[in-house]
Amino acid sequence: MEKQRTVPASYPLTLNSLRTACNQASSRDPITDYDDPLLQATLKELRDRELVRPVWTGAGSRVMKFHQRLEEHLGVGEPELAVLTVLLLRGPQAPGELRTRTARLHPFDDRAEVEATLRGLAELSEPLVVELERRPGQQDHRWAHLLGPPPEATPPPAPVDRDVVIAEGTDARDARVLAGYDAAAAGYAREFSGELAHKPFDGWLLDRVAGEADGGPVADVGTGPGHVAARLAASGASVVGVDLSPAMIDEARNLFPDVEFEVGDLTKLLRPRAAAGWSAITAWYAFVHLAASELPAVIAGLARVLVPGGRLAFALHAGEEVRHVDELAGTPVDLDFVLHNPSDVVDAVTAAGLVDVEWYLRSPLPDVEVATDRLYVVARRPL
Repeated sequence: MEKQRTVPASYPLTLNSLRTACNQASSRDPITDYDDPLLQATLKELRDRELVRPVWTGAGSRVMKFHQRLEEHLGVGEPELAVLTVLLLRGPQAPGELRTRTARLHPFDDRAEVEATLRGLAELSEPLVVELERRPGQQDHRWAHLLGPPPEATPPPAPVDRDVVIAEGTDARDARVLAGYDAAAAGYAREFSGELAHKPFDGWLLDRVAGEADGGPVADVGTGPGHVAARLAASGASVVGVDLSPAMIDEARNLFPDVEFEVGDLTKLLRPRAAAGWSAITAWYAFVHLAASELPAVIAGLARVLVPGGRLAFALHAGEEVRHVDELAGTPVDLDFVLHNPSDVVDAVTAAGLVDVEWYLRSPLPDVEVATDRLYVVARRPL
């Protein structure tokens, strides 16, 4: 059901493509490792229940493909199918999570529309979803599908404590981050300074932000080796790259000598020297070490130093995990990466008073990126 809508040119699915889809390493809960015999046995069972139809595509084709028939039996519309698909893929979820994760399947206008769809599915003569009791640590009620074993049969995952990264205090976390990036700066620059050449979406969005700044000052916070700032400069922006790590700033200055860089803390960003505020601020993966509780204040602080009409644009890792790494670009480090909840991030942007909020969620590029979903947000300070 997912692939039918997101990659229609590859649908129906061959056995190989079905195995790849089932065993995807992101956007799945649980992560699976199905082999061909298990898939073939399951497909036979689904065919016997008239939930899957084998097809051959193209004249003389000998490759069998498989088409799902579940929606024929359910008799529901596109919004309902989108919700059910994501519940099947990722287990019980809150309405805000469902709205974010169904974006490629059906564009819900707001959270209320998702909730109305869930209520409709729950009120059918044979309910297809159920609202679960809220558990400790959960802000919202979660919903589960009723197309398989009841949700009580599977214990819910423990809530992610994204504030664990500051359990020893923000100063200790900041010291680890600074030490890690100072140590890894040279290897990090070699590994990542050319990455935008393989990321067309990132390039498009940065070019757009540079154009909308219309010649005004732009700050790229958490600039790292400076490649994002350099892309903005190449698109006509008057940009300054800012990073907490002096070693990273040295790498950026060596790589891009025509771009201005300075050492600084994104949580204490000041207005530019010769303007009332920044026309745009970009933060590409600059929030990856922030606790969830810190994110609203950081976003609000950046919003305050924008000019009216100025834009904040940032990218981060999305997910339900805090991931520890002890190696970065070939260098020993002690770093925790926070995968933020997209719904919480968008709520923080709105709470900061920003408007015209856009967000984009994409899966990782194979063989190019770490296997995490990527969230991009663009918003404007009101005039």
